[in-house]
Amino acid sequence: MHILVIDDEKSQREILRDILTDAGFQVTLAEDGEEGMRRLNDNCIPIVLTDLKMPKKTGLEVLREVRKTNPESQVILMTAFGTIPSAVQAIKDGAYDYLTKPFTKEDLLRVIARAADKVTLLQENRRLKEAVSERYRFHNLIGKSAAMRQIYKMIEKICTIDATVLITGESGTGKELVARAIHFNGNRKEGPFIALNCSAIPDSLIESELFGHEKGAFTGAHRAHSGKFEQAQNGTIFLDEIGTMRPDLQIKLLRILQEKNVTPVGSQKAVHLNVRVIAATNEDLQRLVQENRFRTDLYHRLNVFYIHIPPLRERVEDVVLLARHFVEKFSRQYDKKQPNIKAMALKKLEDYDYPGNVRELENIIEKTIIMVDHDALSADDIILPEHEAGQNDEQAGETTLPQKEKLMIETALRSNRGSIKDAAVTLGISYKTLQYRLKKFGIDRNQFKL
Repeated sequence: MHILVIDDEKSQREILRDILTDAGFQVTLAEDGEEGMRRLNDNCIPIVLTDLKMPKKTGLEVLREVRKTNPESQVILMTAFGTIPSAVQAIKDGAYDYLTKPFTKEDLLRVIARAADKVTLLQENRRLKEAVSERYRFHNLIGKSAAMRQIYKMIEKICTIDATVLITGESGTGKELVARAIHFNGNRKEGPFIALNCSAIPDSLIESELFGHEKGAFTGAHRAHSGKFEQAQNGTIFLDEIGTMRPDLQIKLLRILQEKNVTPVGSQKAVHLNVRVIAATNEDLQRLVQENRFRTDLYHRLNVFYIHIPPLRERVEDVVLLARHFVEKFSRQYDKKQPNIKAMALKKLEDYDYPGNVRELENIIEKTIIMVDHDALSADDIILPEHEAGQNDEQAGETTLPQKEKLMIETALRSNRGSIKDAAVTLGISYKTLQYRLKKFGIDRNQFKL
């Protein structure tokens, strides 16, 4: 890590340089604050170690400029005993720490190490935010079909306009991904993105989750709670499965959209909202309106801008692109060499109709990457759900991918009397990979010995 040392005493600068260089740091020297700021303007140096009292520009002036131009950089002040109050004030103004002269080598390296840790944490947080933003950029949505290209154009058009959006499509088509693409490419991208699945919260709690509540508003409300709308202030709220919302809550949602404020349960005070609303459903809302199960006025309020995501079976040309993307993703995730996909394997993937849409394809590829260790994926390596039926009764029903993987491993061990070597051959994976999986799932092979 790079450190800038600013001190008007040459001997002190050189001593500090030698200590820090020996500790493995890259060091740049400056004899006063003005030269130090020129060095910083030429290079973004993450740690600044500066004397407090210097000619031309003091350490406090350096601190203020660094805070403006390099907010991630950590400034450590070196001060004499008589100027400690100034150093304490500098901490309040954003300095990382201060060292009182004379200080030991150990004191110096301890403070520098802590500052380096903070710099690393800040840089990692920034990278994560950038990665999240990049992940949901609309042109990184996977698909080259005409339908997906049209969705990209819609997202590009709507992302900077604060209109309410209604997204429809079957489960697993990527409705939340589209909602996030709209948010992270728009003028609200620095604000929160709050997602709520309206069908996943018990009726008794959904009003509190949406609108918040005051302390004592109902039994169990031991403290005030901000609802999803307040949490999304200056950002976006994504209401998934909007078609399942109760009629009384539909009325309240309509009022929020009209009046742009929310009143927590048990409160008489409305909270003004600056929130964009994106709703999604896998149901036919027009049919629900006709059946008097969804309010007509709310439907029109939500349907200001409409995006429909077609099922994967209607955009077969996207399957290969998605499959290759998921192969790369899960090879990296499980630290495996990325295999090629043979033509017949791709054909097999294209021929399947994907009732679970993109999410199902993703699960198929993840399981394939977990179970296979060779350099090329053949058609036999691609195990589609229709071919899994009947393999093991315990695998039927609503089981997760890890549960299915564990069941497959246990079945292989049972049929091979607990032999890891033979079970690995049956599963088409290496002995080492199976050992890892046994440890991961806590499976004792001895229980399968006859």
